[in-house]
Amino acid sequence: MILVTTPTGDISARVLEHLLNAKASVRVVVRDANKLSKSVAEQVEVIEGSHADAAVIGRALDGADRVFWLPPGSPVAPDAHAAYVTFSRPFIEALPGSGVSHVVGISALGRGWPGPAGLVTASLAMDDLIGRTGVAYRALCCASLMDNLMRQLDAIRGGALYVPAPADRAMPLVAKADVAAEASRLLFSDWNGVAEVPMPGPEDLSHNEMAAILTEVLRQPIAFHEIPVPAFAEMLRGMGASEGMVHDYAAMMAAKATGLDEMVPSASRKASPTTFRSWAEAELRPALA
Repeated sequence: MILVTTPTGDISARVLEHLLNAKASVRVVVRDANKLSKSVAEQVEVIEGSHADAAVIGRALDGADRVFWLPPGSPVAPDAHAAYVTFSRPFIEALPGSGVSHVVGISALGRGWPGPAGLVTASLAMDDLIGRTGVAYRALCCASLMDNLMRQLDAIRGGALYVPAPADRAMPLVAKADVAAEASRLLFSDWNGVAEVPMPGPEDLSHNEMAAILTEVLRQPIAFHEIPVPAFAEMLRGMGASEGMVHDYAAMMAAKATGLDEMVPSASRKASPTTFRSWAEAELRPALA
């Protein structure tokens, strides 16, 4: 039995699709079961509630031997530590007494970064705690996700791309589809111990290069605009994020802008082959249409 958390989230939903296509025995834990599609609900065992609740996660782990772990990372949590580490503690405390042997989780590049990195710092702390429980653990450490540009559909339609990052700094980026495919492969594979799996995507691109690719793919001019980190923080406040999460999002973006995602320059890129151009053609362009 494979337990999938946050099944209505974009990465988890893709993992779930892989597992169901392979006819795996799957259980999901979801806060609101009504958010599952009818076809998914008919194929899985559903545990309703938050996977931060000790009673809920206890029921969810009963009889499960593998887990896909992904906290929802709520922007209204007090801060990133609460959103990832505190949220995960009931799961971490339940693992040693459960029948779970393997856990696959979503994390971030940046191990060894010398300063604060907000959400990344919290994600890596979560990984360390899971790894100490005795289960076999693989943390998929992701670069920035291409799919985050889906939040800017209106801006892109208007010919603009806004990110709190330098225009000319080449940075790695990865597609959620590749992350989900690698997670699914690991959930079906045999492996031992605790390790990180870097997911840097196949190439490093600057935001000016990304804008140029979008111009070609969308057949309209797209211009990149760098947002100052304080303006980015103010935008998050306007969207309802807590002050702690605003601080930690800003810290993460500031770290990324100065090299956080480049901490593993020699990492294998075979697990994340989707180029930015192919992602834009397959996912962004249809979304805009």
